[in-house]
Amino acid sequence: MGVFAKREDETFQEYRDRAIDKLSPSFCGAKWYNATIWLGNGQTTSCHHPPAHKIPLDELKFSYKALHNTKYKKAVRKQMMEGIRPKECEYCWKIEDLGKDKVSDRVYKSVIYTDEELKDAKETMGYTEDVDLKTLEIAFDANCNFACSYCNSSFSTTWQKDIKVNGPYQNLVSDGAAAFQHDGSHAMPYGRKNKDNPYVEAFWKWWEAELQFSLRELRVTGGEPSMSPDFWKLMEWWKKHPECKVPFAVNSNLGQKKQLLDALIESSHSFKDFSIYTSNEAIGIQAEYIRYGLIWDVWLKNMYRVNEEGNIKSVNVMMTINSLCLFSITEFMDEMLKLKKKFGHQAAVMSFNILRFPSFQSIVTLPTNIRMERATHIEAWLEKNWNDGKNGFMDYERDGLLRLIDYIKKVDTGHEFTSSLESRVRDFRSFYQQYDKRRGKNFLEAFPELNSWYLGLPETNLTPLVKLVDGDDAKSNKYVDGVLQQAKDEGWVLNPQWANPGSEGYIEPDNQQQDDMIDLVEQLKNDQSTTHAGSQVKKLK
Repeated sequence: MGVFAKREDETFQEYRDRAIDKLSPSFCGAKWYNATIWLGNGQTTSCHHPPAHKIPLDELKFSYKALHNTKYKKAVRKQMMEGIRPKECEYCWKIEDLGKDKVSDRVYKSVIYTDEELKDAKETMGYTEDVDLKTLEIAFDANCNFACSYCNSSFSTTWQKDIKVNGPYQNLVSDGAAAFQHDGSHAMPYGRKNKDNPYVEAFWKWWEAELQFSLRELRVTGGEPSMSPDFWKLMEWWKKHPECKVPFAVNSNLGQKKQLLDALIESSHSFKDFSIYTSNEAIGIQAEYIRYGLIWDVWLKNMYRVNEEGNIKSVNVMMTINSLCLFSITEFMDEMLKLKKKFGHQAAVMSFNILRFPSFQSIVTLPTNIRMERATHIEAWLEKNWNDGKNGFMDYERDGLLRLIDYIKKVDTGHEFTSSLESRVRDFRSFYQQYDKRRGKNFLEAFPELNSWYLGLPETNLTPLVKLVDGDDAKSNKYVDGVLQQAKDEGWVLNPQWANPGSEGYIEPDNQQQDDMIDLVEQLKNDQSTTHAGSQVKKLK
């Protein structure tokens, strides 16, 4: 991204004390300069840890900048300026409370901005200004060919199909229950092609006017972006504007049809700076169980393909650390080190993202003896493989793994609203029993390490749930109302400073998504007389 503000001679702890905590002990640059925006249904957050909240259309009509600068975000910025720990950022507080030497993501998400930019955020822009983004992650829609076990219908049309065909999951009572009891209708109100979506239109206006010149990184996530029409329109825009210097990254499960991966690799050569983010954290049958749709050998082969054939700056492997990945995680990291050895350290950059929700799939639900054994096993692997980073294993990867080991040993509740252990273990059994039936899987075969514990778990037998629940997580964000009420009472939140509108009925997604995208890629490739206008691709007349 071109900026790394930590001095060579200081640790991340020293950087935090010098550059961030002097501004405020709860300060984070991401709250000003970074955003994740789900354009499909108009939700946003400042990073992947806090829950999303809705971007009000009445704010967006004043300015496309309200995609990021919502009243709620401004209110949270004020809390940070005053040294108050925003409740939505509890992931980082939980890490930091493990000890002064523990570095949370608040540091890693601030260090990519200069000291001056961080100071400006607090002292010049404060909470009143509409801030221009420097790093942005967007998702156009939820089109996806995978249905990972801890994902849900909000982010995957394959999950949507499961719920539509089989109905809601039954006998779940913990904090993660509702995630598996809705069909994702709220996530794609404008259909899988995003027809007349005001959030997508606002993005294109902001992109054309400012973002293409000012962003330090644009990242597209999903779903699976290669199954999104808007993604391929963006790829086409880039081919027509080779002068654009914005570093670009895309999240891909690397399990799409070969023609789509071919097109993605080909597109990488249109960029000056192109990175791939992919997700995995286990091998073989265990990886295929956790990430439904993934074929381990295909995924690994495609990791080699993108490194060999693409114009790729880095391939970043986002490991979602859940209760099931711990039994082959070291074997997985062995494979990543092989990639590093062949292509260099940027061929498989690992990050360790600890799953907190749904809590019954979190590592905090495993029994203590298994957790301690796994922590010891991972610790021994690290000691054996660190080798002072000479094998491509980088300092911050090591720090992330040390943080994970500490978390496994010491943390018993994943987040503020974590349900009781009894409800979590009941849901663990209930969920995976149904998951096996729906997906044609076998938990006992995939995870023999957990057999005796799993078979001893109590079963839950509730009155059958017939009606789907409302899956819009933003409606149940427990933080927004309280923060905004305080702001109202104190009279200090400003309206958006700048204008845009829309709404359209839900369009049922079909099961031809990948084939449709292959056709669209070919159409865009062959149609030399197209030009971009707003969020549409139109033929010149």
